[in-house]
Amino acid sequence: MKALKRPFIIRTWNKLNIPFRLEVDDLIHRARRKTGLSDFGNEDFITPLRQLIHSIHKDARLHSFGQFITRERLVNILMNRLRVEELFRKHPEINDIEINAPIIITGLQRTGTTRLHRLLSAHPTIRSLQSWEALNPAPIPNDSDNKKRKAFAKQAEKALRFMAPDFFAIHPVEFQAPEEDILLNDMTFISTVPEATLYVPTYVEWLRKQNHLSAYQYLKKVLKLLTWQNPNQRWVLKTPQYLEFVKEAVQVFPDAQFIHTYRDPLKVIPSFCSMVYHGRWVFSDVINPLELSKHWLEKDVMMLRNALEYWDGNPTVQVSHISYHDMKNNYEKTIAGLMDDLSLEFGKKEKEIIHKMNMQNRQHKYGVHHYTLSDFGLIEKEVDAQFEFYRKRFLIPYE
Repeated sequence: MKALKRPFIIRTWNKLNIPFRLEVDDLIHRARRKTGLSDFGNEDFITPLRQLIHSIHKDARLHSFGQFITRERLVNILMNRLRVEELFRKHPEINDIEINAPIIITGLQRTGTTRLHRLLSAHPTIRSLQSWEALNPAPIPNDSDNKKRKAFAKQAEKALRFMAPDFFAIHPVEFQAPEEDILLNDMTFISTVPEATLYVPTYVEWLRKQNHLSAYQYLKKVLKLLTWQNPNQRWVLKTPQYLEFVKEAVQVFPDAQFIHTYRDPLKVIPSFCSMVYHGRWVFSDVINPLELSKHWLEKDVMMLRNALEYWDGNPTVQVSHISYHDMKNNYEKTIAGLMDDLSLEFGKKEKEIIHKMNMQNRQHKYGVHHYTLSDFGLIEKEVDAQFEFYRKRFLIPYE
């Protein structure tokens, strides 16, 4: 694996080893002070937040800059919760907004979900979560044109480019591009985001035993708020974690239409392990590639079995299965088929818009992502055996 090197300023920061407080009461105090708001409404988020902070202290081994980033991120989440609650108090009519027939893209990580999400988001009647909205879903006071929200996201994009320039070759994070709605689940702290960015096994074990329905109910609440800001479009959502929580998603969005993408697991697993490795490196100097790959190999198998079992047992739930191979070699035909499944117009106008989006999001736009199974102690035959059911189910070719 290519050696990763930090910018000089961050190396210097970490040598100073400045400690940053990560305590629930302090984070809440900071959020209230910065917003001038105090009412969180339902405070059921506090217990999972305490569990996460406990695991960070116990397991994560963050360097000083990682502590700083984590503190600021958690405070921003809490600030957003305060703003969300204030807007619902002032505008109770938001509760009456319907989220009808959302399109939910899911599939193992690195199976083309991001590309498909961006292509569908380009359709004139489709609405996706933008990165600047994901970071601040509630409007900021005195920011009617959203300049502050977009500036905040643009600065976050620049910061990630500075801290981990190689990360964009793996997964582009652009402030005005569609983003995963798992970041809205993160506002409940019942979320798998920490699992993918930090080493927090104590939290992950606790999280595994929790009911995730409340996180998806809160997601729907925030989607209503976002719809209130920009109405009259159908949502397209996207995150691999819908595989794990497809039952909860259907309970909250009973008329959802799922799109499941699939790809050669011998490419999927090492690619995602590399992504997690690069992401954790932003926060910590101590990363165990073998632990990382073992965890995600087991988890991805579990997520797939969970989703396939649910879809097989609930045939009225609409799901389209899409091959990464087909998307790569003939995306226009694949998209045209999806438009029929989703009852969306796909005339000359729509084709031109989506083609333009495809050109803007060409593969290797930010460089080539290099990874191998051996980087993470993985053996081809063993990985293939774990995913035999998956390859046979969808006749997945080797790449």
